Amino acid sequence: MSKKNISIAIKIEAILYLKGKPLSVTEIADYAGCDRHTAEEGILELIDSYARRDSALEVVETANGYSLQLRSDFHDLVQALIPVELGVGALRTLAAIALNSPILQTDLIAMRGSGVYQHVPELVELGFVRKRRDGESRSYSLQITPKFHQYFQIDQLPEITPKDNQQQQLELELEGAGEAGGAGEAGGEN
Repeated sequence: MSKKNISIAIKIEAILYLKGKPLSVTEIADYAGCDRHTAEEGILELIDSYARRDSALEVVETANGYSLQLRSDFHDLVQALIPVELGVGALRTLAAIALNSPILQTDLIAMRGSGVYQHVPELVELGFVRKRRDGESRSYSLQITPKFHQYFQIDQLPEITPKDNQQQQLELELEGAGEAGGAGEAGGEN
């Protein structure tokens, strides 16, 4: 197909596909090498064309411009097929929730810091964590969901028993003695 035979709508379709993000009419016109009016006509033609097709894709106008995207009917498929990208902080927060599930959000914040306020909504949206108002507290109760077990292929998490104060104190004393002994030995060798 020669350049002259490519309609503006098909060219815009290629632009939206290649950019993979919403584009304004001005940006589309610049990339397509046409004026704004021609770009608007091409966008309308493309929207109409996708509306008539039996397709998994659609062209939609968002707050940031026009975008070629997967129809909302297929979002469950996306969740099942595309691996979730979580940052290290969110993964650590998820691990803390999993190992202490259920845990109050206030306790999680004390354990992990204020980043929890960003991580928890993301983990809830991804379906890994359930957030419920705890009747006994003003905080939310957080716990992992069956999707967490499914996604990470975990049948059962090990039960971690908290150490009592006496055991923690003994471990701290042993660590301190080991460090002091190590410093003495290093000093003796010189």
